[in-house]
Amino acid sequence: MPFERICVVGAGAIGTLLGARLAGAGHAVSALARGGTLAALQTHGWRLQQAGALLQQPARATDDAHALGVQDLVVIAVKGPAMAAVVRTIAPLLGPATVVLPAVNGVPWWFLPGAPLASVDPGGRILAAIPLAHVVGCVVHASAAVLAPGLVEHRMGQGLVMGEPAGADSARLRRLAQLFASAGFDVTLSAQIRADVWYKLWGNLTMNPVSALTGATIDLVLDDPLVRAFCSAAMDEAAAIGGLIGCPLTQTAEDRHAVTRKLGAFRTSMLQDAQAGRPLELDTIVGAVREIGQRVGVATPNIDALLGLTRLFGRVHGLY
Repeated sequence: MPFERICVVGAGAIGTLLGARLAGAGHAVSALARGGTLAALQTHGWRLQQAGALLQQPARATDDAHALGVQDLVVIAVKGPAMAAVVRTIAPLLGPATVVLPAVNGVPWWFLPGAPLASVDPGGRILAAIPLAHVVGCVVHASAAVLAPGLVEHRMGQGLVMGEPAGADSARLRRLAQLFASAGFDVTLSAQIRADVWYKLWGNLTMNPVSALTGATIDLVLDDPLVRAFCSAAMDEAAAIGGLIGCPLTQTAEDRHAVTRKLGAFRTSMLQDAQAGRPLELDTIVGAVREIGQRVGVATPNIDALLGLTRLFGRVHGLY
């Protein structure tokens, strides 16, 4: 069955990147949005700056999921703090065969479905609203930034890693790959999507909160030997946890720093959020790792310190 009815929930940086590119490839893509973003989408449609040009495509945008009805594909591209609102509004979009593709940071609600994490899905409310059967896992390796409500700039990267949570091949997974490949993305199908999630998280775990705390771009974070050593120690704790939950890492922290350094003077998404006064996505990126560590008996003193300091920073500045 083709994906004829597609809705993006959360038309921020990544949501607009995905939605605008799909629309540019000839697919009808609606958006569930609110506030200034909703008004901009209703006035201008999808708008994406890429390669020095503006991609602009029609968008059916609303804040009422009932107006859109059941979809074939729902792309969820919101930050962790916004998932509670998604749970309250998403039901009208979901039919028995609807595929949900979460393009989210950190540990997603489907990661440990048998035992929801309090830091990610308190009381299992997200999993109850969006059961695992709907979900195809996704890891986004791309960077985009919101220039104004409804206007996004694609900075770098075209990569999407997708996989069934249980690791099996499926017809819907192959159709998703074809859909996003038609929009110019480099799609990789994975039989270990949980491990792919953990690998991306492994880098974000430290670079995001440290940059938000300090205001530093990641080149400056890595240039300071004391800060880099602290990040490496926290990453070592996360690597030990990954090895116990079926998500082993083959690189060292220094290997990953070398990859990160290639991004140059890069502002992480959490630094952008802090500077813009938006809520910090701490729970899914740092808190969840600490909680999983507690479950599997791995001590996380460096992750604990990182979470405590950034959480306090967020509370003082009204960001957490």
